[in-house]
Parts: sequence; structure tokens; C-alpha cells
Amino acid sequence: MSDPNAPQFWQDSYRNGRIAWDLGHPTPVFARLAKSGDYLPGNMIALGAGRGYDARLFAQHGFEVLAVDFASDAVVAMHQLNDPQHPVQVLQADMFKLPESMNGRFDYLLEYVCFCAIDPTRRSEFAALAARLLKPGGLYISLAFPIGRRPGGPPFVVQPDAVIELFAEHGFTLHHREFPPDSIPSRQKIEELLILRRTGEET
Repeated sequence: MSDPNAPQFWQDSYRNGRIAWDLGHPTPVFARLAKSGDYLPGNMIALGAGRGYDARLFAQHGFEVLAVDFASDAVVAMHQLNDPQHPVQVLQADMFKLPESMNGRFDYLLEYVCFCAIDPTRRSEFAALAARLLKPGGLYISLAFPIGRRPGGPPFVVQPDAVIELFAEHGFTLHHREFPPDSIPSRQKIEELLILRRTGEET
């Protein structure tokens, strides 16, 4: 199985230990954002959440988090690691098939090493998904990784300017971008924090 659009591809990666994306702990950049006080707790969806380190991080800071992944090993790990004091709702699903009942439900969409994992031909579909899941005024929070130019994947390379342009076509404006000083050493300067706001009036 070599199709990154299929759950079995990622399930095999977990079973075979090919999970270089997994830091084994929350992302330092997101830890800074979560405790900064700049982002008020609200409803958050974490797509391609893996073992849920970042989802649990935000839950511990008062966010109501739904963590989505379609690899069963990732979902099992999220259930096992869930913090009963700050629980994360866990859903095993293909994110592109999330029900319409979730449209406009979330204040935040969190993504790291998910966008780079999908087939690049589906990136516009992903941006459209973000637009339908977020409330007007909601924020798409992403660490765009890996930045560069090389063939093949996953991970498929990401160009932040192209991401901003793509999301603009789906009703997003740039809220903030930076090369995070707290990226892990091996990812310094090859990932960029992008925070995009879904246009429209907040409700």
C-alpha cells in the first residue's frame, strides 16, 4: 500500500515504526501559543492529529478539542493517552468525509504535518474543508512543514506563500506568520507558522 489517501498507508507506517513526524511530545510552538493568552479557549478541531499531543495540550488550556485521524493505531493511542481531567474528543474518520453537521462549528483548526501528508492534488479540497469547518472569523493555525523544493513525498513540500494564496481563494486572510524561534532544532527554518482567519462576521 503506497497511497497516502488511504488509511492503510498510515496504519502501516505506525506498525512499521516509520513515524518520523511524531515528536513524542507537544509541539513547542503550539505550547507557546496555548499559554500566551492571545487565543481565547474555544472549539478546536485538530486534523491528522496522530497520537494527539497537540490536541491534549490545547485541551489542558481550556479548549474543547476534537482530534481526528484515520489510522487506527493513532486513534487507539489517543484514547489511551487521553487526560480525564481535560478530555479530548477522539474521532476516527477520513477528514474529507466529515459530516455537514460540523460545518461552521469550530473557532480554530489546528494542523501540523497533516497538510504535507495529503496528496498535493487535494490541497484545494483541504482549504475548502477548513473553510466549511470554521466559523466566520475562525482561525486556521498551521505549522507549514517542510518548506523547500524536492520531488516526492509524503511529506510533500510546502511553500507558505502558495498556501496563503490558496487559502485566500477559499475566503481566508493572513493573520500572522513567522519562522518560529522555538521550532525543534532539526526543523528550524524549514517550517513556518501560518495563522489565517476565515473571513466573514463573527457570531
